[in-house]
Amino acid sequence: MNSQQKAIVYQINVSSGGVPKRAVDSAIVNELGIVTDSQNDTRHHGGPDRALVIYSWELIEALKKEGHHISPGSIGENVTIKGLDWAGLQPGDTLQIGQVLAEVTRFATPCRKIGASFFDQNFNRVGQKLHPGWSRLCLKILQPGLIKVGDKVVCD
Repeated sequence: MNSQQKAIVYQINVSSGGVPKRAVDSAIVNELGIVTDSQNDTRHHGGPDRALVIYSWELIEALKKEGHHISPGSIGENVTIKGLDWAGLQPGDTLQIGQVLAEVTRFATPCRKIGASFFDQNFNRVGQKLHPGWSRLCLKILQPGLIKVGDKVVCD
């Protein structure tokens, strides 16, 4: 991964449970994720290895061009990032997002609850197995802190 890329936090997204998540300007992140964010299904979402879910602004734009109804936060990502080589990200990569240091732990498994973001309800459009490089990513927090819209994102 090229750490010289000019990637930024495009949007930060939170909810009291479910999707879509709404935009906020900044957030405090601890070992379990964004302090003001909640999940309805903690069996499949959240926890230390899935503290944050991130997604690519460029992929959202590409999906819109395919006719999908997707927007930042609509598929449950906490942080929408602009400017990263998304297809190059893998579990084990570390990301510095503002003050937060995090490690990619896995590709997020899509579920039917994000179906409304897709014109055909085909939430598997963002599944890693069928569409490598189009998945959301789950992160574990290595160093908590503050993130803000516009913060630099660096992958090592």
